[in-house]
Amino acid sequence: MVNPEDIKGWIEENLAGATVEISGDGHHFEAEIVCADFAGKSRIQQHQMVYGALGDRMKAEIHALSMRTLTPQEKTAESAP
Repeated sequence: MVNPEDIKGWIEENLAGATVEISGDGHHFEAEIVCADFAGKSRIQQHQMVYGALGDRMKAEIHALSMRTLTPQEKTAESAP
């Protein structure tokens, strides 16, 4: 069974400079992915980059992945007072 740390590792290995937080129950997962390479890309393009990083695992090992993608600037801005 896939665990959140597996998914975190796969994304971080294949999406340079990404910071990933994952939670889930082994079937359904939620992710927050922060990556500078997301800059200038639409949300769809960002999600496609994550799916590319996961490869065929999205077809077989991961049943459902809800994700939130952000650039480092967006993450910093949402944390600012």
